Amino acid sequence: MPSLYLVATPIGNLEDITLRALRVLREVTLIAAEDTRTTRKLLTHHGIKQRLLSYNEHNAKAHTPQLLSVLAGADVALVSEAGTPGVSDPGYELTLAAIEAGFSVVPVPGPAAIIAALMVSGLPMRQFTFLGFLPRRSPERRRLFSSLADEPRTLVAFESPHRLCPTLEDIVSTLGDRRIAVCREMTKAFEEVFRGRIKEALAHFAEPRGEFTLVIEGAAAERKPIAENLVIDRLLQLQAQRLRSREAVRQVAAEFGLAHRQVYRIWVDLSNATP
Repeated sequence: MPSLYLVATPIGNLEDITLRALRVLREVTLIAAEDTRTTRKLLTHHGIKQRLLSYNEHNAKAHTPQLLSVLAGADVALVSEAGTPGVSDPGYELTLAAIEAGFSVVPVPGPAAIIAALMVSGLPMRQFTFLGFLPRRSPERRRLFSSLADEPRTLVAFESPHRLCPTLEDIVSTLGDRRIAVCREMTKAFEEVFRGRIKEALAHFAEPRGEFTLVIEGAAAERKPIAENLVIDRLLQLQAQRLRSREAVRQVAAEFGLAHRQVYRIWVDLSNATP
């Protein structure tokens, strides 16, 4: 049976694509692309000549039947403008239609701005809440963040450059001056990751440019500081197990939701104190 392949594509750097994704894009009969210009640039970079069909929020309703018709006899790939299909783009509608029509739907995983931002944020990533693109209007944003005031998980959201500063102001007013990682232009030439407090981010991004992913500290880390003696006890346990410093610090930072550098400082102090 023909399959709909959900193919993750680079979020910036064109080299960030898997060998499997390249093979699938070469072999399918048709590629449904959120932005055909961006996808054509990717295909040209990798020497792939393939038929494209535009599939975005403006034409999804009209083009879904056409794609299902192609699927009746051949494989189709779905790609978003960047990253993983179905995440804040119209890919969900085609995926659901293909499932309901009885076609096989196959994920071809790869880049995702959410995961990339979490990886470099320095904030806990064991559990997180993804908010997608934030509301355009301030009152709606404030209501959203107010509803999440007690959410202990790390928050992740997308934001445009012209709304970045108003959004940061709304976050401060509803959640307080929490820790945040503001990730700009991930994997691109002008990639930047700002880590600090929200008010510091406001001062830093006076004239924001590019695409932004926000990683915001959750409520538990904000309101319930971890006693240092608990961290010390855990590190001593791992020292007794002869764990290497990198692994011990990584493990404790993840367990307590602390910054890597903070746990490493405690580890060094313990190591220096050990006879």
